[in-house]
Amino acid sequence: MKVGLSVFGTTYMMGIHPKSGQPIITAKRLMSYAVEAGLEGVEMPLAVLEGEDIPSLAQYAASHQLYITVASGGYDPDKLKMAMDMAERLGAATVRTVVGGAGYGGDRRPMVGRWQSFMQDVLSGLAKATVAAEQRSLTLALENHQDVASEELLWLCEQIDSPHFGITLDTGNPLATAEEPVDFAKRILPHLKHVHLKDYWIYLSEEGYRLVRCPIGQGVVDFPALMEMFSQSCPDMTLSIEVGALEARHTRVLADDFWPEYPTRSASHLAAILRFVQANAKPSADWRTPHEKNEPESLIIAYENHQLLASIAYMQGLIRNYNAKVI
Repeated sequence: MKVGLSVFGTTYMMGIHPKSGQPIITAKRLMSYAVEAGLEGVEMPLAVLEGEDIPSLAQYAASHQLYITVASGGYDPDKLKMAMDMAERLGAATVRTVVGGAGYGGDRRPMVGRWQSFMQDVLSGLAKATVAAEQRSLTLALENHQDVASEELLWLCEQIDSPHFGITLDTGNPLATAEEPVDFAKRILPHLKHVHLKDYWIYLSEEGYRLVRCPIGQGVVDFPALMEMFSQSCPDMTLSIEVGALEARHTRVLADDFWPEYPTRSASHLAAILRFVQANAKPSADWRTPHEKNEPESLIIAYENHQLLASIAYMQGLIRNYNAKVI
């Protein structure tokens, strides 16, 4: 397994957030940061690659044995082909995408009455994009981006039925679609292509619960169990550290209108996730991040940096301990 870095958990530090006031990080600097931190890869969007010397980046990545994942978005096959062309030039193996539709926190209420037709459009677009991935010997990996649930991810994989299409597992995001992270990972494991390492603190609300970013290893996700699973089933997996967003994600599972567009689930499923949430929820407190409190940019950057460094240290320690156990 190779642990790398995604830009999306540190958007102020890396100049991606529109309010950051920082220049956007260059692809070369991102790769250098990963090397200096002892990481083994990077995940970056096309915006970070604009105007770059692509052959030089590919050479740098190869010489430092860094994996590259290109982050795209949507299900428009033409847009995804552009990302694949860039991936091919970089020597990247994977293009990750998201389909959206739902609001963060798994909120499908804006799509009431339209979700099923939306998913048919998603299937059509991703199927066409997968043909392009096959032609380029690349992998297209759809993330559970607090939008699609495990049932729908499996349906898409079964319908497209290609080794060049699969899933990017975001380890924290199953909670947004009311699913326990380890159970979610077990379900989608046969189709797993790439991983985002993310953790959350949980705070209860009247309508459900809030997911609040935290350093990896300090929240509710059972990373030792996930690493054991990955090492047994997909030991060559690439895993990108992506601390959560600066805005809490409110999952309103107790709201009357939250569920109509979701796959049919049993009462025992809901009971299981509610038990998990209750058992892991933090005491009531001010859960807001510095960004949500409108604190100065310098404090937000320091907050991001602290959580990133803690996450890197945790994952490196976890892998060292696992390797020592295996030996």
